[in-house]
Amino acid sequence: MAIKRKEPCSKFHELLQQQIQNEFTASQQYVALAVWFDNSDLPQLAKFFYRQAVEERNHALAITRYLMDIDHHVEIPGTGEVRNDFNEVTELVELALEQEKGVTADFRILAKTAREQDDYQGEQFVQWFLKEQIEEVSKMTTLLNVVRRANGNLFDVENWLAREAAGDDGDSGMPPVAGGKL
Repeated sequence: MAIKRKEPCSKFHELLQQQIQNEFTASQQYVALAVWFDNSDLPQLAKFFYRQAVEERNHALAITRYLMDIDHHVEIPGTGEVRNDFNEVTELVELALEQEKGVTADFRILAKTAREQDDYQGEQFVQWFLKEQIEEVSKMTTLLNVVRRANGNLFDVENWLAREAAGDDGDSGMPPVAGGKL
């Protein structure tokens, strides 16, 4: 059995490896938000964030698959810190929005680094994520606006989510995921 040698890392590949951890941490943070909503008897908000957690997991494993496909060494990291304590619903959605804005910044840096290093395949790979982040930031911004407009009436938020979730197709055109997309 041949063992893959550990390749010398380019800055782009180092950033991709870090992004795997960022995506797994984002997934765990979304699980924490989902559990908070689930424990608060808000099933639509819980379902929304459980789905977001799976999406972030898939993103981490898409990066993993890409690195494996280009015969690059991959290490699966632990996750970073996850916040579990919140006082009100707005805090949770604000955290989710800030997290998505941070991920957007990460992928911009990845795209810039790939371009600077003449890694055209790497730059092409991150383009899907940049497009996806526009949708993710928009989705969280809209949810935060809906939560704020509901003025504490979370049943309105739950009803809105139930209505808006119909026909949600997820990540179309997503790069292949190690182990398969969930």
